[in-house]
Amino acid sequence: MKILLAIDGSEYSNTAVEELSRMPFPSNTEVRIISVFENPLLTAPGAVPIGGTLGNYYEEAVSNAKKMAEDIVQNASQVLQKKNADVSVTTDVVNGLPKITILEEAEAMGAELIVVGSHGHGAFKRFLLGSVSQSISVHADCSVLIVRKPASEIEK
Repeated sequence: MKILLAIDGSEYSNTAVEELSRMPFPSNTEVRIISVFENPLLTAPGAVPIGGTLGNYYEEAVSNAKKMAEDIVQNASQVLQKKNADVSVTTDVVNGLPKITILEEAEAMGAELIVVGSHGHGAFKRFLLGSVSQSISVHADCSVLIVRKPASEIEK
């Protein structure tokens, strides 16, 4: 079985990692863990360091975003391999738009299942922001598992 696990380091994607780690897998299961990051200057202003010159902000922001994404996929890989020693796990960090890139990566690997966390946006936020998990569930050519955080764990 080929599984694509797409994570972003959020508490919801961490829940997806935990859920996947508890699942039994057939022999020869391959799990590819990816983290897709967009232009950090547009999506994560906190990734831009204070100080330095204006010319190197972009390069530093991209480098910081990529390093954070690499740490995220490595941590997820360790969780999965600790609980499922027989599973083959690979990791990758990909630059692009998550809604599109996750689908492209799943198709390229021949994924039979895509696993993502739900960000739990309300209907109005989903309308304004769009939902990566919702888009993937509608457009994927394979099964999609959207892992929700238990209501008891959601901060109110």
